[in-house]
Amino acid sequence: MASSPFIIVAIDGGAASGKSSSSRTLSERFNLLHVDTGSFYRAITAELLRRGVKAADLAGVRAALADLRLGTLVEGRSARMQLGGRIAGDEIRSGEVNDHVSHFAAIPEVRTALLAYQRGQADVARERGFRGLVMEGRDIGSVIFPDATFRFFLHADPGERARRRANEGQQDSIAERDRIDSSRKTAPLACPPGAVSIDSTHLTLAEVVEQMARPIAERLTT
Repeated sequence: MASSPFIIVAIDGGAASGKSSSSRTLSERFNLLHVDTGSFYRAITAELLRRGVKAADLAGVRAALADLRLGTLVEGRSARMQLGGRIAGDEIRSGEVNDHVSHFAAIPEVRTALLAYQRGQADVARERGFRGLVMEGRDIGSVIFPDATFRFFLHADPGERARRRANEGQQDSIAERDRIDSSRKTAPLACPPGAVSIDSTHLTLAEVVEQMARPIAERLTT
């Protein structure tokens, strides 16, 4: 096992498609650093809103981005973003952030500002002795790590995804977020060519994870 290769697992998909649950499960099973890039965009959104910056104010967005100091805190097997040494709290899951995160994430400058930071999480994983990295988001397999060892794309019926959010006690504009994420000019949400597409609509979490875990286990034991 000591000679096993360092692997990168990219998991993309829309809101409530099963990315987070399956990513965390794979992280535990294979000792991979789990990185939720959605939380990064949420943290940036919460910070910009706290500063009173609107997505339409590109000059204000650029000025705020230039002032941000990004770091990483590893808690267990999860990477959390630090903004000026501070970890964002529950506010990143607020309704206000839900309403604005896709608008900020569609700004090319925001995505560019996070590109190197997200890729740098692989170095964090190596330094901390993980066997690899599992990163979830919307452009991981297409932009962040197009050469990832494994690339998966999760999707599900919008009605089922809305039901999942409701069961979590959250309200999310699934259709609207899909529209914004899929139509943005920079790194739109789409299944990357060559990625394994998994429809999770009628699958249990265990079934989704098993489809991803089988090839990962084979790679780590060869």
